[in-house]
Order: sequence, then C-alpha cells, then structure tokens
Amino acid sequence: MVSPLTPSRDRADACPGVLQVHAAADGGLARVRIPGGWLTGAQLAAVAACGGLEVTSRGNLQVRGLAPGAETALAARLSEVGLLPSHTHERVRNIVASPLTGRDGHGVLDARPLTTALDRALCADPALAELPGRFLFALDDGRGDVAGLGADVAIHGAAVLLAGRDSGLRVSPAEAVPVLLAAAHAFLAERSDEWRLSELDDGPARVARRLGGSVGASVSVAGRPPIGAVRQVDGHVAIGAAVPLGRLTPDHIAVLSGQSSVCVTPWRGVVVADLPDAGLLENLAAVGLAVERGSPWAGVTACAGRPGCARSLADVRADALAFHGGRPAPSLPVHWAGCERACGRPTGAHELILATEDGYESR
Repeated sequence: MVSPLTPSRDRADACPGVLQVHAAADGGLARVRIPGGWLTGAQLAAVAACGGLEVTSRGNLQVRGLAPGAETALAARLSEVGLLPSHTHERVRNIVASPLTGRDGHGVLDARPLTTALDRALCADPALAELPGRFLFALDDGRGDVAGLGADVAIHGAAVLLAGRDSGLRVSPAEAVPVLLAAAHAFLAERSDEWRLSELDDGPARVARRLGGSVGASVSVAGRPPIGAVRQVDGHVAIGAAVPLGRLTPDHIAVLSGQSSVCVTPWRGVVVADLPDAGLLENLAAVGLAVERGSPWAGVTACAGRPGCARSLADVRADALAFHGGRPAPSLPVHWAGCERACGRPTGAHELILATEDGYESR
C-alpha cells in the first residue's frame, strides 16, 4: 500500500531546475543537476557567481536569491561552462554515485564511466524527459555509501535495487545502464501521478516483474561521508569536507575554485580529488569547512528555514549553528526543520528537530 505519509499529488511536479525556478521567500531558487557530483572548480565558481549557493542532499547545487527572469541568464551561463547539456532533460539528471569510486581502491567497480554513460543515455531518450524531477538513480560501486540514499533505481555492485529492495537481478557493468533505463521506463508505464517508485502501490514488485526479476528484501546500507585526507591508488590524495548546513560561502568558493576536480556529495559536503598531497586540508579548515570526522557538521543538516522559506516557523539554520557550534558530532544524524515537510531530511535513522508554534520538539 501507499504509505500514509505519501504527499498528495493534486498538483503538477514543481521540482525546481534551471529553467523551472521555484519562487522562494528570498527570491528565485534554481537547482543545478550535477550527475555524480563531479565538476571543476571553475564550473563551481561559475554557478556561485549567479547567486547564493547550497549543496543539496542529492549532491546537486542550489542557487538562491535569483531576480525575476534571471533563469535565462543562468541557463546561458551554465550552458557555456558545460553544466546544462539538455534543456529537455535537465530536471531528470538526478544521478548520485560513490564519490571516491575508482580512486581509493574500494568497491568492486569504477562507477565513473557508468555515471557518464547513464547521463548521456538518459538525455538521449525523449520518453525519459517525462520522469518526475524527484526520480533518483544511484550508482554504488559496492561499498554501500549511496545505495542507502533512497534512490528509485540503483546499482549496488552487481545488484539492481528498486526503491531500496533487491530486485533479484544481477548485472555486469556493461549491462548496468540499459537495466537502469529499462527500470525508469517501467516506472513511467506503471505510474499515474506518483513522483517516486516508493509511492507507487507495490511499485518495486511491479517494476521488477517488467524487468524479469522478483523483488526481495530491503537492502540496508548506511555509508559514511568522506571526511579528511584519503590516499588514492594512483598516489594522489583526495580530501573530504563537510559544508556546514550545506551553504557554500564566498570564502569556500575562493579555495575550491582553483581545484581541478571537485565533487559535491549527497551528505552536503565536498571532495577535492587528485591532489599532490594533503596540504589543501589546512586551507579548507581555515575557511570553515569541516575536515575532521568529529565535527558536528558531518552529521547535522537543516532545511532553508526563515527567511528563505515562507512556510518555516523559525530560522532553523541560525538556531542549529548556535546549538551545535563547539559541540562534538552527534551519535545520530540530526536534521533541523522549520515545518512538517522537513525538506532535505536524510534517509535512515536520524533525529528530527522540528520547529512548532511553541518552539522545537525532537522526533
């Protein structure tokens, strides 16, 4: 059955993109899809020049405070720097991948070429432009990091997952992209107004049958965000850092813009890869990025809150900063939310700090 928490679908999918901007209380809000999260520092700086910048829970970038009509200039700028390859499919390029895949020697496959191939094949398929803007693909190289992020369809090593459940199907790397696309087509064929596979009544089983599989148990994985220095197999170094509450400041951008390989991660963090040594770690820490696993910002998130969101009952980001600053990392992830929608809430076990008319309550 559909979960009682499933939101009503009495309106069209208004998930923002670059061309379809959401009117927030602080101006236009655009979401820039970054398949796999990887881009250059110069591309990151180009996005930041368009407005206030945030990292989302899907490893995408969000631009806030856009003036009316600014999406036209934003789209032109992103096209110039290679971040808007398709106008028809720009909202459906929701692809998360293991950030360190192919670099640190973990996992059973390199998901980088699969990410590129999936994005290209997705954009080349006219029918898949009809996917809802919330439909999510995940490419987990087998380490179990992004397979637990609530993707609609995912590869976890060789296993095909449907809304987090094992489909019984096993694929080689060469078969992965065609199967993921077939699952997306199957979802479109089965859906009426649902935005996610998990919202579709018996959705995983129905899609699995179309693919020749048989849905089984839920797969429980909980990956850890990359934090600190990591030695790459080629002798270079990658450095992971948490972005406090997901907001990239001008100081952050100033340091990151000079790097050749930057990943925005689904844990609202960044990874800088292919470095000659770990010297950049001190620079990242100096501008306020959290490079130690004991930092609270590796496990604390928040929605936009006031003044950016008109629905919010509190300035949750300011309150979260005041509460967690200087404290050790929480034992469970903590998400601060300004209303019952709890936008950006993480998957898996976590504590929700919810703003109400009478203050905050913990759930």
